[in-house]
Amino acid sequence: MSDGTAITGPDGALRCPWALSTEDYVAYHDEEWGRPVHGDDALYERLSLEAFQSGLSWITILRRRAGFRAAFADFRIEKVAAFTETDRARLLTDPGIIRNRAKIDATLANARVLAQWTPGELDELIWSHAPQPGPAPLTLGDVPAVTEESTALSKALKKRGLRFVGPTTAYALMQACGLVNDHLAACAVRQG
Repeated sequence: MSDGTAITGPDGALRCPWALSTEDYVAYHDEEWGRPVHGDDALYERLSLEAFQSGLSWITILRRRAGFRAAFADFRIEKVAAFTETDRARLLTDPGIIRNRAKIDATLANARVLAQWTPGELDELIWSHAPQPGPAPLTLGDVPAVTEESTALSKALKKRGLRFVGPTTAYALMQACGLVNDHLAACAVRQG
């Protein structure tokens, strides 16, 4: 049982303790989580997946990511914005994704809103909420679920018409997309 500090993985490297429960997590932790993500479509994908994750384990979403990408046209905003009621019905029966009506509807509605924005506007809005780097967390207990910046980002996204973007979802997005670096101080990824 971990005390929330970095622990040694099978390769001998120290990692954040959450990253070692499955090979999927190790790869995600080492290669993606906390690395800067830019581009409207890429950020729309992460925002959508974080919304689908709400109330579920991230591994559930991670293991269905290929299914989500297939179902939502690789999260191309313009394509998803053009989805019809027939597409919505298809999504509600697609076993490759989480078939939550509210989350599907929010993903479709968000694409329609974002399709009206100028290119780069989502990227600029999200990254404008990146906080100044702080001290590296020593344990998982040092990692917040919500911050002032994630609350402000959530409010800004909601004000612009986006849904399923609460402060906790916004902070998870900030972590996943590299706006903050919450790899523990002793984590090999942070060190590298």
